[in-house]
Amino acid sequence: MKQDEPVAAKPTLSDRVIQPQFLYPFILVTSLFALWGFANDITNPMVAAFKNVLLLSNTQSSLVQSAFYGGYCFMAIPAAIFIKRFSYKSGILMGLALYVTGCLLFVPAGNMQQFAPFLAAYFIMTCGLSFLETTANPYVLSMGSEATATRRLNLAQAFNPMGSIAGMFVAKELILARLDPATEEERRLLAETDVEKFDAIAKSDLGVITGPYITLGIVVAVVFAVFAFTKFPHTTSNDSKNLDIGPTLGRLFKRPIYIWGVVAQAFYVGAQIMCWTFIIQYAGATLGMSKADAQGYNIIAMVIFVSSRFICTFILKYFRPGQLLCCLAIGGATLTLGAIFLPGMVGLWCLVGISACMSLMFPTIYGLALDGLGDDAKLASAGLILAIGGGCLMPPLQAMIIDQETVFGLVGARASFALPLLCFVVIATYGFYANKLRKM
Repeated sequence: MKQDEPVAAKPTLSDRVIQPQFLYPFILVTSLFALWGFANDITNPMVAAFKNVLLLSNTQSSLVQSAFYGGYCFMAIPAAIFIKRFSYKSGILMGLALYVTGCLLFVPAGNMQQFAPFLAAYFIMTCGLSFLETTANPYVLSMGSEATATRRLNLAQAFNPMGSIAGMFVAKELILARLDPATEEERRLLAETDVEKFDAIAKSDLGVITGPYITLGIVVAVVFAVFAFTKFPHTTSNDSKNLDIGPTLGRLFKRPIYIWGVVAQAFYVGAQIMCWTFIIQYAGATLGMSKADAQGYNIIAMVIFVSSRFICTFILKYFRPGQLLCCLAIGGATLTLGAIFLPGMVGLWCLVGISACMSLMFPTIYGLALDGLGDDAKLASAGLILAIGGGCLMPPLQAMIIDQETVFGLVGARASFALPLLCFVVIATYGFYANKLRKM
């Protein structure tokens, strides 16, 4: 070796994405990502299911998403205050307890055969999910070096769509495929001519919907017990119990990359929920496909999402996060245009393909927005979970468009994807901005 030849630095323990002392806690916390992924994606197809079972419009049935993601909005700030006052573990336990409660409330909701109690159950369930996401994301970021924090979060988030695929499969095989095959028109006729038979079909269908949520509640209760009896190590976050909400918010509002990250996250979640919720309506309106068959394409979209997330997590080693985010958003916008304007199966496959572009958006925006915040990340993460409210507001807007027969000469289901298109434009702008900041 020449005397002046540089010697490669030996990797240190702090360079590892997951350090040994955090391995078991990381595995446990990562399981939560799959649990809320399951809840998200068993619920998306229920918009179409409740529409048929309870004879609702698209706009009315989309209130499932408003209740589901409304829980995230309502509980995000209280959850952040709670974990800052107590601990990450306490936040996880509170989240799991609310999750179980929401699932078990499906029993009385099914017996009442009314839409409102189901909405209440979804709301309480996602108050728990809000606790889990507000806690788990910054906890994973804090489990080691800041230099590897974004990669660590991307790795944990990669297990979220595995839960999502399981949720989609359960929705397809154990719910949608087992619902009474009577069409909406046939049900409306029965509601007018044979109320007793209509009520019997509705009761049976609501029992089919309720069953998997009860099982989910039992599984989450077991997870609660595991967390309750597990000791978690301290992380790099300081142990101050002072809330300091005012000073923390003051610091956060002075960070444009955080503020715009919250905005970008709201548009991302809106795009994700719209693309996955209304693929069933899109396939039905443009191709005459059944709900169960259309849900099969949703599962394909999620498999693509999972695969792309692992691939993009690897690629992230060679590209700046903002740079990759911008490119993915441009790809998502292009495919959305295809879903709007291209006919038949080509349009449907464009809609499915959008999932490849969405795969890394949530954790990348999250990591960019929280980068370098230290203990402020506990409260800052609440803003990013609050941004999940995009999933509360945008699906009803899209449903209103779908309820129109035609919009500007396009079938309502096609035209409605102009909203996700707008979302991807906003995300691309944020990625460009974040990349520009990193270059400075």
